[in-house]
Amino acid sequence: MELGLVGLGKMGGNMRERIRRAGHTVIGYDRNPDLADVASLEELVGQLQGPRVVWVMVPAGAATQSTIDELGALLSPGDVVVDGGNSRWTDDEKHAAELAEKGIGFVDCGVSGGVWGLENGYALMYGGDEEHVAKVQPVFDALKPEGQFGSVHAGKVGAGHFAKMVHNGIEYAMMQAFAEGWELLEAVDSVTDVREVFRSWQEGTVIRSWLLDLAVRALDDDEHLAKLRGYAQDSGEGRWTVEAAIDHAVPLPAITASLFARFASRQDDSPSMKMIAALRNQFGGHAVTSNTDK
Repeated sequence: MELGLVGLGKMGGNMRERIRRAGHTVIGYDRNPDLADVASLEELVGQLQGPRVVWVMVPAGAATQSTIDELGALLSPGDVVVDGGNSRWTDDEKHAAELAEKGIGFVDCGVSGGVWGLENGYALMYGGDEEHVAKVQPVFDALKPEGQFGSVHAGKVGAGHFAKMVHNGIEYAMMQAFAEGWELLEAVDSVTDVREVFRSWQEGTVIRSWLLDLAVRALDDDEHLAKLRGYAQDSGEGRWTVEAAIDHAVPLPAITASLFARFASRQDDSPSMKMIAALRNQFGGHAVTSNTDK
C-alpha cells in the first residue's frame, strides 16, 4: 500500500525505512528538507492514491493539532489519519470528531520501540473503528515485531494512546526499581562489582528483562555512571497516568512514587537518577545531562 508519513525524526525516520523494507511505498514529509521526500503536506497528499492513509509522527499538542487541521483541509472523505505520536487520549477523541465531520477516519496508535524499532519492530497499540483500522493494517503488520504478539487493536478511539500511557507508567516504576537497587548495591562496601551483579541477573532470574539488558549496556559504557548527572525528565504520559488513576480512583502507589522521584532528581544529583537517565538514553536515545552541564 501507499502511506504518507509526517515527521521523520528518530522514530519516524526509522519507521519509514521499516515500512519500505516490507514492500510498501512511503512518502515522507518533515520540516527539515534534508529528511523529506516532498516539500509540503499538500504535495504529500497529492502524490497518494485514494483512499489515502496519512500517519502523523510529530510532538503531541500544538504540533499534532496543527498538522491534523491542515490534513483535514487537504484530505477527502474515506481517507484515514493515524496519530502515532504521544498524544493524550482525550485529544484523540477531539481529533476523531473533527475529522468525522469531513468523512475522514481517525486511528490513534501508541508506538513503543525507540531507536531499536527499525531492526526489532515496534510494539503497537491502536484504537479506532474496525473499518479505519483495516485500511492501516498492512502498515501495522510491517511495523510490528515478528511473531504472534506486539500489536493490538485496544478498542475505541483513544484506547491506543491510553494503553501506551499505562505502558509508560509501568516503565517508570520498573526503571525506578532497577535504579534504586543499583544505588543500594553501590552504597555498600561488601559488594565490589555491581555491574557484574546486574549482569548475573540476565539469566535465570524473575527480573530478567530488556530493561535489565539495557542497564548492563549502560554500565558497560560507564561502570559507575560517573559521567552522568542524576537528572531525568518525565514525559507527559507519566503525569497523565497518575491523573487518570485519580480520575478513576485506581491506586497507583509505585507508578506515582516513580514520577515524584523524577521531580526529586531536579533538586539534587541523585545517584538512582543516573541509572534512569542512562536507561532512557539506551532505549529511546533520549538526551542525557553530563556532570559538566550543571
